[in-house]
Amino acid sequence: MPIIQVSHLKKFYKVHQKEPGLGGSLKSLFHRQYYDVKAVDDISFEIDEGELVGFIGPNGAGKTTTLKVLSGLLYPTSGQITVLGFEPWKRDHKYLKQMSLVMGQKNQLWWDLPAQESFILNKEIYEVPDAQYKKTLNELVDLLDVKDILNVQVRKLSLGQRMKCELIAALLHSPKVLFLDEPTIGLDVVMQKAMRDFIAQYNRRFNSTIILTSHYMEDVKKLAQRVIIIDHGKILFDGKLQDVIDKYAEGKILTIELSEEVKRSDLEKFGTIDRLEYPQVVLKVDRSRASKIAAAILEKLPVADINIEEPPIEAIIRRVFSRGARGKK
Repeated sequence: MPIIQVSHLKKFYKVHQKEPGLGGSLKSLFHRQYYDVKAVDDISFEIDEGELVGFIGPNGAGKTTTLKVLSGLLYPTSGQITVLGFEPWKRDHKYLKQMSLVMGQKNQLWWDLPAQESFILNKEIYEVPDAQYKKTLNELVDLLDVKDILNVQVRKLSLGQRMKCELIAALLHSPKVLFLDEPTIGLDVVMQKAMRDFIAQYNRRFNSTIILTSHYMEDVKKLAQRVIIIDHGKILFDGKLQDVIDKYAEGKILTIELSEEVKRSDLEKFGTIDRLEYPQVVLKVDRSRASKIAAAILEKLPVADINIEEPPIEAIIRRVFSRGARGKK
């Protein structure tokens, strides 16, 4: 049985629309006009225990709204949703003790106190036994390598250090379900990798079920085999990341290192030139013939090295969005 079940979830907001100027303000006092914003518009999916799913889409697509409904922060307008057998918006204490929501732009740590104090507070809130608390804390501290900063005021920590401590605070009660909303936002590339490594290791070690949203496609590529792509409140794709690539990637990329210069016309016989800066050439080629084209290039051109790659995942996802947008027109 799936851990998370979402059937025809809708979340609409009524938004007040006011005409500009003083006249508009006076008019709105007596006659207000509203319109519906369809943040989430009839989506359905299921997630099994231990899955790590990438939930991706542009700003305003409905990602965070969906996570807030699943975590119980928001009531749905309609639809049937269960997580661990609970209806999240009822906020049953048994459910709240088994899930956690981490938002990269929100703080749960006390700003003027060391992170250690917030950990103790969360221990009491979630009624974590002393022995379990010590064991879990030590494991998380070792995994994230933050032993030296536990007694430093949160306000004095770097963004990367603070995000590590935010994760510890969210995981002290060993949640079975983890919702991660932009956990690497604002971090440098080194810290992003450290956070990705931790999330992957935590998922494997504890068989936790994780939904991850991120604008950094590298996060999704490295962590999630399955992706759910959402735009304008509707799901455009739900499946394996490799299936997205196979379906929406227009071709493959050949990066060639030449041992001597060749004519541009000789290169154009094999594919579309994306970049030519001797000794490197980047060609876009038909994905079904990429291997044969690479073999022909090796045979006919002075090649020092050649590499076959998929196009950047960001470009593929943009193509999914553009097709989804055309489908709505």
